Amino acid sequence: MMATTERDKSDHRVLIAEDNSKTRLFLKNQLELLGYTVAGTASNGQEAVDMVEELEPTLLIMDVKMPKKDGIEAAREISAKRILPIILITGLSSDEMANKAIEAGVFSYLVKPVTKKQLEPAIKLALARYEEFSSLKVEVSDLKDAIETRKLVEKAKGILMKRCNLSEDDAFKLLQAHSQKENKKMQEIAESIISASKLL
Repeated sequence: MMATTERDKSDHRVLIAEDNSKTRLFLKNQLELLGYTVAGTASNGQEAVDMVEELEPTLLIMDVKMPKKDGIEAAREISAKRILPIILITGLSSDEMANKAIEAGVFSYLVKPVTKKQLEPAIKLALARYEEFSSLKVEVSDLKDAIETRKLVEKAKGILMKRCNLSEDDAFKLLQAHSQKENKKMQEIAESIISASKLL
């Protein structure tokens, strides 16, 4: 998986969707300091959906709680039309929140208060997961099937990380290697790992 270089950063056009003007400005300033290009800012979920269509950003950072349309709903709507690395900002971290975020097509999330230190690792994770998803989408041409496959792969990665003490990247590479070795789709490999874990 390729690391994001300084030159690559400026190629990324980030859309910020946040109803709090101070947080919006903080995110804009930090992203620019990190070398990313801010394509635009939205103050509610509906505006974010519209601006994604209009600006075609390469990354979206969006708050969960926003007027008109919350971040999960907006992410779901955006992901149904196109695949975009989305980072959600939430006030509460929980398994339920993580599951809702994955189902909505979110690639990473940050817990408030967001700091500069958190921001870049979250972006790198979202972009790495986007690369993973892009390779899954090549394997599974249909968008809906690709989203379902991603959910299974995320679950299987979590099992491998826990049981084999692997990093997220290594867990994905292991899934890929098994897929190639056994000449099976990633979805099948992920399903077999999930099934096996239920027996243990």
